[in-house]
Amino acid sequence: MRCMGRVAVLAAALGSGMGLAAPVAAQEAAQAAPGQDPRDAEIAELRRQLAQLAARIEALERARSATPAAAPAPVPAPAAQVAAAAPVPAPTATVAPPATRLSGRMYYNLSQVDERLAGVKTNRSGIGFDVRRFYLGVDHRIDATWALNLTTDFQYSSAIGSTQVFVKKAYVEGRFGPGLTVRAGSADMPWVPFAETWNGYRWIEPSLVDRLRFGTSADWGLHASGRWDAAGLDYAAALVGGGGFRNPTRSKRLDVETRLAYAPSAHTVLALGGYSGTLGLDAQQRPALHTATRWTALLAYADGPNRLGAEYFLARNWNDVVLPRRDEASGYSLWGSVGIGAHGMALFARYDRADLSRLQDPALRQTYYNLGVEWPLAPGIRLATVLKHLDQRGTHGDLDQQGRELGVWGEFRF
Repeated sequence: MRCMGRVAVLAAALGSGMGLAAPVAAQEAAQAAPGQDPRDAEIAELRRQLAQLAARIEALERARSATPAAAPAPVPAPAAQVAAAAPVPAPTATVAPPATRLSGRMYYNLSQVDERLAGVKTNRSGIGFDVRRFYLGVDHRIDATWALNLTTDFQYSSAIGSTQVFVKKAYVEGRFGPGLTVRAGSADMPWVPFAETWNGYRWIEPSLVDRLRFGTSADWGLHASGRWDAAGLDYAAALVGGGGFRNPTRSKRLDVETRLAYAPSAHTVLALGGYSGTLGLDAQQRPALHTATRWTALLAYADGPNRLGAEYFLARNWNDVVLPRRDEASGYSLWGSVGIGAHGMALFARYDRADLSRLQDPALRQTYYNLGVEWPLAPGIRLATVLKHLDQRGTHGDLDQQGRELGVWGEFRF
């Protein structure tokens, strides 16, 4: 564009210059000296005028370059280009597709047992390998609300030389917010799994209520649970058959178990629980004579390998639902553990004391303790060297029991 401007200016200047210079050049040519070609004088004059025009053009170009050029007016962008330049909004959240997860857990031990019942050594005495529990579970989540679960329970004992397989959990779950989760089928009961979580050593020994058979970890029926984190409250309730997950029997009425827990911090909890029912024994041709009840309490602290806690229970007529007599039982459990080293090792100990028949045989008491050292081998694999001791004595001697066990316990999970 700049070159074309120069050409236009030069052409105009030449045109005007030549138009004005022609008469002058002709006049000078007429006055030229005799014998000189008049065209030479005309050509010389034209060269002089061209030189002047070139000088003027160069001066104009210098002045034009010194003045900044005005920016061209912006051209409005088409609507399509504006839309394309706009930021793309983030995609909205969508419901995760159905997912199926497989899990497993095994409790096992190799130990030396010395057990006596009424002064006579039992068949459990000796060295053996036991798979105390092996759970294989399938959890299928349909969407954010609905899910299915199936968990099998496998057990092998060298003392009886047999293998048993049960369906421990089989339920349909509906989650309707953090305050309400409903399960229909065989699912975790409100108390025992909760106490095991805070104790942290279920793979060594069941919790107090479960070990003494004053409760079970799962049962068939309707289950509800929920939590309110802002208030630190957690609850669970179950309406069940009462026979436990191994015995989905029918009864005249259903049993009920509840739990309410308060967590003042992420590492501490205070919980109360209750149970009332006939344990699935209220049959048509053998009606229940008493209602079994149980009250439980738990106070615990847990922060990684460091734990400290206490559990208490009071049960009435638990083993006398269809018997004319009445009885009571109570007991407590104290436990603690502390981490040592930087590799996850821990020292742990537990002490249980129970009065098993406060009305019928007040002298029948049981003392149990264990202590050991835990060390993890890999994620999901840990071992422990454990010593267990049990001493039970009563008035008549037929229920006296003494036992000592020393060995290696292990847990494997995925």
